[in-house]
Amino acid sequence: GQDSPTLSVGAAESTMFAPVEHAERMLSLDNVFSPDELRDWCVKTQGSAGRPVRWLLELKIDGLAISLRYERGVLVSAATRGDGRVGEDVTVNAVRVAGIPTRLLGDGHPDVVEVRGEVYIPVAAFDDLNRLQARMRERVVDDMRARGVDDERAERSAARRFPAFANPRNAASGGLRQQLDKKGGLELQAGQARLDSLRLLVHGIGAWPDPPVDSQSEVYELLAAWGLPTSPYFRTSETVDGADGVLDYVAHYGEHRHDVEHEIDGVVVKVDELALHDELGATSRAPRWAIAYKYPPEQV
Repeated sequence: GQDSPTLSVGAAESTMFAPVEHAERMLSLDNVFSPDELRDWCVKTQGSAGRPVRWLLELKIDGLAISLRYERGVLVSAATRGDGRVGEDVTVNAVRVAGIPTRLLGDGHPDVVEVRGEVYIPVAAFDDLNRLQARMRERVVDDMRARGVDDERAERSAARRFPAFANPRNAASGGLRQQLDKKGGLELQAGQARLDSLRLLVHGIGAWPDPPVDSQSEVYELLAAWGLPTSPYFRTSETVDGADGVLDYVAHYGEHRHDVEHEIDGVVVKVDELALHDELGATSRAPRWAIAYKYPPEQV
């Protein structure tokens, strides 16, 4: 149920885009761009760990990073990454995204936990949205023609009001950050369709000093048990030198990018063991226990 006072619509509308300070910083990831660089990183990380490393592999969703703050199991705010320390409040829209529960399942929830995830638009839904935008443009043009406006002006106006979205990532970002209360008529209809097409996958937690689990893969089991959507694509790998399984996964999804329902721009490789996260630490901007392997951009 929506029993958190911060989620009443009147209160929430006024907080849209207000700064939200993350209880724990949202780090960026360092990038590598070739299998050799990735193997080198694995070898170096293995060396720094000083013990065998189990890798966790997951697809890097091309979407919008979000942090959901739950207090004793109740959603109190949703914010964009921003600069990693302070993001923008998007709670009023987030509560309408499929997969973002306002109350977590189960009990014994921490006083405060930040759930980190990615909001995205599935490829099929993105194509539907662009078809809807095109239909909206036609309606605007027909309407303006009927009022005697010349074609060129009508088409310019329609394109301004209902542009074609360039890619799912931009459509997702704009969809989560739009102010629906300021829209009416066709704009409201299109805006709601955009919000309804958003989905969430979660991939981490923050601001919980002592979670009752030992590994990132167990964090995923916990998040799923709370009723949050986790990716079905993640794997753990313990192959001979640690890197073969990692590189196989990267090669597999490089060939099968379009078999996944969301856009991917790479693979994230993490050390699975949480104790090693603390031991390996982070640079000023990125953890030393994770890396993003970026696929080459596709030629459109």
